[in-house]
Amino acid sequence: MSPPNSSLEAGAAARRYHHGDLHATLLRLALDMLEQHGVEGLTLRALAREAGISHAAPKNHFDDLTGLLSEVAAVGYARLADALEGAAAAAPDDPRLRLVALGHAYVARAREQPGLFRLMFRDACLDFQRPALRDASARSRTVMLDALADGPRGEGGRPAGVDGSPPGAGSGEGLEVALVAAWSLVHGYAVLLTDGRLDRALADTGMGWEAMLGGVFASLR
Repeated sequence: MSPPNSSLEAGAAARRYHHGDLHATLLRLALDMLEQHGVEGLTLRALAREAGISHAAPKNHFDDLTGLLSEVAAVGYARLADALEGAAAAAPDDPRLRLVALGHAYVARAREQPGLFRLMFRDACLDFQRPALRDASARSRTVMLDALADGPRGEGGRPAGVDGSPPGAGSGEGLEVALVAAWSLVHGYAVLLTDGRLDRALADTGMGWEAMLGGVFASLR
C-alpha cells in the first residue's frame, strides 16, 4: 500500500469543509505545498486548485499572495516559539547548556520544514503588519530574549555574548547584542545545513549535525 499523500488528504478535507474551518484547512494545505514546490509554487490559484475550491475563495481568507505567505510564515514563527520554549524548559539549569539547547531546537525546526524556514526570512514576500505574523514573530524573539536574560553574564552582570565576553555598555544594549550573536550563529548554521553546505564537513568528520553544532558552541568558549 502506498503512503498517504498529505496534500491529497488536505485537498479532500477542503472539499468537505465547513465554512468555519476552511481557513485552517487552506493553511495546512499551503504548508504541504510549500515543502513540495517551494515558495514559487505556492500561489492563490494553485492553492485553490489543490483544494478543489473556486479560484476566488482563498482571497476571502488571505486577501492576496502576500497575505497567504504571511499567514503561512506566522505558523512557522509560532512553531519555532513553541520549540524554543520547550527547549528552554527542558534544558539543565546552566546558562550555556540552555543556550545550546535553544540552538539545537532552532536548527531542528529548520530541518523539519526547510521550505517554511526559508519563507520566514524572505521579507520581500511578507507583510509583518499582519497581526498573525507580527505577533508570532515577536513571540519567537521574546522567547530568545527571555532565555538570554537568564543566560551567561559578562562584567557588571551584563548578558554575555556567545564567547562569554561582555557585548555592550548597558543591560538593554548587552541583551540585544547577545541576541544578535546567538541568532547569527544558529541561523547561519541552519542555513548552511539546510542548503547542504555542511554535507562535506559532516561526512569528513563523521559527525551528526547535532554534534557539529555542539562543537561550534564549544569552540567559542
